[in-house]
Amino acid sequence: MSNPGDADTREITSVSDLAAYLESGCKPTADFTIGTEHEAFGFRRSDFTPPAYDGTDGIGAVLRATQARDGWSPILDHGNIIGLKGKGGASLSLEPGGQFELSGATLGDLHATKAELDAHIARLHDVTPSLGLGFAPLGFHPTATRAGMPWMPKGRYKIMRAYMPKVGTRGLDMMLRTCTVQVNLDFCSEADMVAKMRVGSALQPVATALFANSPFFEGKPNGLFSNRAYVWGDTDNARSGIPAAIFQAGFGFEAYANWLLDVPMYFVYRDGVYHDVAGASFRDFMAGRLEALPGERATIGDFADHATTAFPDARLKKYIETRGADSGRPDMMLAQSALWTGIFYDPSALAAAAALVKSLSYEQILALRAAVPTTGINTKFGAGTLRDLAKEMVAIATGGLKTRARLNQVGQDETLYLAPLHEIAQGGPTQAEHWLARYHGAWNGDVTRIFEEAMF
Repeated sequence: MSNPGDADTREITSVSDLAAYLESGCKPTADFTIGTEHEAFGFRRSDFTPPAYDGTDGIGAVLRATQARDGWSPILDHGNIIGLKGKGGASLSLEPGGQFELSGATLGDLHATKAELDAHIARLHDVTPSLGLGFAPLGFHPTATRAGMPWMPKGRYKIMRAYMPKVGTRGLDMMLRTCTVQVNLDFCSEADMVAKMRVGSALQPVATALFANSPFFEGKPNGLFSNRAYVWGDTDNARSGIPAAIFQAGFGFEAYANWLLDVPMYFVYRDGVYHDVAGASFRDFMAGRLEALPGERATIGDFADHATTAFPDARLKKYIETRGADSGRPDMMLAQSALWTGIFYDPSALAAAAALVKSLSYEQILALRAAVPTTGINTKFGAGTLRDLAKEMVAIATGGLKTRARLNQVGQDETLYLAPLHEIAQGGPTQAEHWLARYHGAWNGDVTRIFEEAMF
């Protein structure tokens, strides 16, 4: 979840102002970039328990050590360091349960993304040994109970913690016990945005299946391949899932802004303070009718903050976030970015992906989304399974990356980052299937073995 953004104090006069804000993200295709965000669970290497914020082996200590190492600027919340801002727009932040997130810089190609990920892992290797900590990128915490997870000292999380149980049964699990990886990609026009949002939303269930990496719950398998995706099935359905508006006639910037206006608010951020307005209407805020802040009117900055509190599988800001994947191995993190870059950044690939899902109804997409946490890549689809659709999806991405022809120093193009997805599409195990085989085999039922094997 985002750190507070820079305030844009322009007052909102109409929905068209919000549409214009989203539209301001349009870029020439030559300026398209790639931004990757990924999370990992911290654990004490002595007993595999999650570290708290405070203490000599706490998450706060990780941030302070990183600040000392790299000189990044601290992000503070009531005096607590809750993130770091680095060069080129990269930042480190904390999810509610202490999940450690790198929000990467906007980069020109996937080779730069790999270099950034390598540098992040090297940073953790430098900082964490003296603290007795490790970090494991997994989709759902494999051992901890909800009560056993710590809470990070961020103002917005206190508000969400009180509100989540009112609107779903798994919201606190989403906050505390899930990790994801996402890629942020650009659009050049409203029509380009619409095509990417529709393709990205329709294919998110396939991505969830490909990247499934959370088959354990409190120390045991629970019959799921992606417990993270299952949690999202009843977190807060007014702000998550796959909005019907994306597939309706006339969808565009204004239609998405209107959908966001119907998402209940969490907070208003003013002068370093999060004001709890959970459940309130942003439309009322625009009209100065918030009971908690009478007369206060919404600004564009408030709308930008509100956009971060909606959690659809494909989220529109001034760019598009694809959000349906479990966090996982470094090569799978790169593969997630490569998959969507290949599809979104070549017009022919985007058109082929649109044709691939053209026959799917909205109801079929929702049914796939509901099924994949349990049946994963083997979910029935047509005469076969989602593995067949994944194979076509990966092939389209491969073609798109070949067309981009971005080469590294030894002349390799970006298709090399799709290698683990080709393996799965051809019948290889997903990450979840790999861990289940380890659990039933070499681990002899000891799930804690996953921490050292999955650790960065």
